[in-house]
Amino acid sequence: MYKFMKTIALVLLLLICSSTYVFAQSNDNNINTVDYSQDVIYQVVTDRFYDGDPSNNPTGEIFSSDCSDLHKYCGGDWKGIIDKINDGYLTNMGITALWISQPVENVHALHPSGYTSYHGYWARDYKRTNPYYGDFGDFDSLIETAHSNGIKVIMDFTPNHSSPALETNPNYAENGAIYDDGNLLANYSNDQLSIFHHNGGTDFSTYEDSIYRNLYDLADFNLNNSQVDQYLKESIKLWLDKGIDGIRVDAVKHMPQGWQKSLMSEIYTHKPVFTFGEWFLGQGEVDEKNHYFANESGMSLLDFRYGQKIREVLKDDTDDWHGFDEMIQQTDSDYNQVNDQVTFIDNHDMSRFSTDESNNKHTDMALAVLLTSRGVPTIYYGTEQYLSGNTDPENRKPMRDFDTSTTSYKIISELTELRKSNLAVGYGDTTERWINSDVYIYERKFGDSVVVTAINKGTTDYPISNLYTSLPAGQYQDVMNNVLDGNSISANSNGAVDSFTISAESVAVWEYSTKETEPLIGHVGPIEGSPGNLITVNGEGFGAETGNLKIGTANVPIESWSNEEIKFKVPDIASGNYDVSLNTADGLSSNVYEDFEVLTGKQVSVRFVVNNALTDFGEDLYLTGDVGELGNWDVDKAIGPMFNQVIYQYPTWYYDVSVPAGEEIQFKFFKKKENGVIEWESGSNHTYTLPEKGTDTIIVDWN
Repeated sequence: MYKFMKTIALVLLLLICSSTYVFAQSNDNNINTVDYSQDVIYQVVTDRFYDGDPSNNPTGEIFSSDCSDLHKYCGGDWKGIIDKINDGYLTNMGITALWISQPVENVHALHPSGYTSYHGYWARDYKRTNPYYGDFGDFDSLIETAHSNGIKVIMDFTPNHSSPALETNPNYAENGAIYDDGNLLANYSNDQLSIFHHNGGTDFSTYEDSIYRNLYDLADFNLNNSQVDQYLKESIKLWLDKGIDGIRVDAVKHMPQGWQKSLMSEIYTHKPVFTFGEWFLGQGEVDEKNHYFANESGMSLLDFRYGQKIREVLKDDTDDWHGFDEMIQQTDSDYNQVNDQVTFIDNHDMSRFSTDESNNKHTDMALAVLLTSRGVPTIYYGTEQYLSGNTDPENRKPMRDFDTSTTSYKIISELTELRKSNLAVGYGDTTERWINSDVYIYERKFGDSVVVTAINKGTTDYPISNLYTSLPAGQYQDVMNNVLDGNSISANSNGAVDSFTISAESVAVWEYSTKETEPLIGHVGPIEGSPGNLITVNGEGFGAETGNLKIGTANVPIESWSNEEIKFKVPDIASGNYDVSLNTADGLSSNVYEDFEVLTGKQVSVRFVVNNALTDFGEDLYLTGDVGELGNWDVDKAIGPMFNQVIYQYPTWYYDVSVPAGEEIQFKFFKKKENGVIEWESGSNHTYTLPEKGTDTIIVDWN
């Protein structure tokens, strides 16, 4: 009888565990890990947010118990984030995604200058947790709690470097030591496996210099090393398997784009998640390489052009709304997927937006614009509490209050709901409707859904006339319930809005939302894929019955189809960029979503090197070949200009390129003058069979 009862108990336990697993899976399946258009990200410096478990705090010289020393650990952990989900602080604010500090084990040593790794950017072992944040059980609890509350989790990831090191001083911090699940691979002074670059520190003078030399004193990974490549890709897959829903990649400007594109191929083949990189741009800086990276690497970027410009307009008062609108128009042209770029008003790499109580109103206004603009908005922890501070470490103060009555908290709460309910904000196009130096009225429109935002940053009221919008005829109240003194408006059937006065330092948001009856594609993600990769199409009006979806002119086998989401696998077609479109079962045709890239196959990173390529002043070297990744012999899509200063020196040129694993390719180099005149290599094409995995280097002579 005892054995029988024991068996029954075991069966019941298995059933309970099984149902719990199914429930957890169903929650996860309801989370779209590639489309963040309707999300609002909340960036948490984990150590500075909330200490939920004092027992895991560090001891000794790396810990500041009262956080008076902002260079040291202060005690925040994953349990603290869990507590702030469970007590409603984050959920009532409407946050749908959490960007947390890199969760991996960091160095424990104190930097000679008195700094610690509280920020998570000095990795020691990518396959273990930072014990001061918690263990794997705590991380599992964070994922489970977040997902059960409809919140995605984004992890920071630093594949550029390990930790501070000096080649001449083995006792400098932990000397860049890197471990593979507890096994030492190398440190900077004892690097027999060539894990690191040993080219000195970058002076930031060129793109090449910033890639292949150390960023400050951080030990720079040699990403052309197959062991490093395998280790980092294994590591990110470990965290993907732990349930993360997104990745923020640190310092993408300082790593070869070719290796990073191969990283994205690994991620999208294993578990596709929204990924965005950090390519820092200073105030007023515009960089074509930044645009190229966002369009070609497979990941989006933190939108520093947006962040710097909104700070000029509403924080520093060094520009006006004409400059802001010009940035909106230019970036719409520069970025293929502008709605996937991640916007912000402040973060851990710049001074806080709030300086003191005198500019809290401008913080409120900036948040209102951020949350109704194009892009995926990110709130830096504490901005809703008006935390102030200059650059590192003053911009990383601990959270002292979790006040849900601040004006900023209320604004975020209202506008996060708007982003969820009205597809115009996340998927729409931006149109300027009325503008002067102080007043900016802009519209986001997707199908028949419309959101109009009006802001007056000036200190005087303005009469507004001759305003036309896409709002249908009717009365419209401010979505934010007048928390920023917003007014109501009356729209007429011809689009004209009755004249009104917009108050000084006020913001109003008006919206109209409707279900689309004709198919409209709002998002395709990931925006690139190899044959067999799973892709998700989101929008509205697709219908309940399966229709057909096309990449270019090719019909695509459908995995699943609903009115708002379609999943398909990339077909085995020629590599290149394609339009995505669909027809419903009723024969209705959708809009065209542009620039989906089909890769030849899963990617690996290979260094192409050519010797004795002599050039004239102002002449550069490029690489092209017979696969899409090399431009398919199209000189306008070739790889380059190639490098010739750090790893190899002129007249030897090199470039790290993402190419399809295992393929036999043909390739050639050509010289290009400033005026566009091209000189090709002579003789036959070079031929080469690419590796099935890992990295490689191919060296040829200029013909």
